[in-house]
Amino acid sequence: MKTCERHVVLALEQAIADRIGTARYQLWFRDKTRFSWDGRELLVGVPNRFCLEWLEKKFAEAVRAAAAAVLEPDLRVRFAIDPELYQAARRTEADDKQPTPTAETPVSAPERPKPREGALARTRRWRRLEDFVVGACNRLAHAAALSVVEAPAYSANPLVLFGPVGTGKTHLLEGIAAALHQACPEWQVTHVTSEAFTCRFLDAMKLGQLTAFRKQFRGADVLLIDDLHFLARKKVTQEEFLHTFDALLADGKQIVATCDCHPQLAEEFSPELKDRLLGGPIWGLAPPDAVTRLDILRSKATRGGPMVPDPVLRLLADQLRGNVRELEGALHSVRHYSLVVGRPIDVELARQALGELLRHAVRVVHLADIDRQVCQVLRLPVGALQGQQRSWAVSHPRMLAMYLARKHTAAAHSEIGRYFGNRNHSTVVAAEKKVRDWLEQDGELHLGEQRWRVRELLERLERELHR
Repeated sequence: MKTCERHVVLALEQAIADRIGTARYQLWFRDKTRFSWDGRELLVGVPNRFCLEWLEKKFAEAVRAAAAAVLEPDLRVRFAIDPELYQAARRTEADDKQPTPTAETPVSAPERPKPREGALARTRRWRRLEDFVVGACNRLAHAAALSVVEAPAYSANPLVLFGPVGTGKTHLLEGIAAALHQACPEWQVTHVTSEAFTCRFLDAMKLGQLTAFRKQFRGADVLLIDDLHFLARKKVTQEEFLHTFDALLADGKQIVATCDCHPQLAEEFSPELKDRLLGGPIWGLAPPDAVTRLDILRSKATRGGPMVPDPVLRLLADQLRGNVRELEGALHSVRHYSLVVGRPIDVELARQALGELLRHAVRVVHLADIDRQVCQVLRLPVGALQGQQRSWAVSHPRMLAMYLARKHTAAAHSEIGRYFGNRNHSTVVAAEKKVRDWLEQDGELHLGEQRWRVRELLERLERELHR
């Protein structure tokens, strides 16, 4: 199969861009695809499986229509991984030592000290959406990030991604930044942490440079702000961010924020800020399930270093139930231990390298485990929490079960709601908030014939869950 002549490629590119839009073509096809045909079939070469699946799903019909218009009617179109594009993408990833071009410099930032002579200057490598491992624990959040890249400021604005540490929030945010810069290089895409936003705001106030600060952030086409929970208890900074938020939305600009919990549970956020954040889609990321853990380990095991056999990866995925950083750390530990002791990597070596970590790995908890344990400790009939009864004797234990489900499982709010009586997403959010309030106030509940301190009751339930 021969590569298309240049004039045919140009015509084909233009035909595809006319059907899907120039911005989307530049994002998904430009420098990422290679066209070749033999008179019967157009082959679209791509660099990796992520691109293959995404282009097939989203743009196959548009490519077929373009091929029919430029080449031949009824031409078959096939997508396949191109070895040269695959290798080029890997080399680009390995050699990419530039900090993200979307990050803004601080207002009146002091000059960074130069590395001492002979020292290597280290810069951060920014992550890409193509490298994000998708699973049940993060599928909706990943889809929302892609929708921002495809149509900024339309379907998902503002977009809030929340979840515990190490679940991929920052990866998605950096991936959006990199993809938008590539698709729309003329845009001002501002990627910043809430801590950096706060520091720059305070510096601007001290130096009398608020006008420059506001011009920088309110003039952005896209604002990507990480760790929004850092603004808790910072009333003045929250107010400044709120004005920035309103100015950007009024101008039709895209905002994406990450947070460690659902905005409705962020007690230290002002009502106005909560209201703004609740105005768009909100998607959670949970610690990876077993299938996703294995996919993550396999993905990271291919990126340089000694080869790690699949049985070792399966051991790690089965035994370790923490976040992505724990999985990555375990993989690094196994490889380093192999180098130190001079032995090839196998299951026995992995057990030796991660002895303490594996011994303390917490067993996986399911919704049914929580349901059973709450009913058993509080002497409720089996199935009571899944029914429709709303008396305090059942509704309060159900709230505790929902709180424990959010804390100890990878289930989303909607999944928890369906399990406990086919209730909706907001009911689970409200239950989680209510239990947090009880804990903060050191509250008590009268359940059955016994009065419980909420904190002590939860501690007992958690001990039983992890036996």
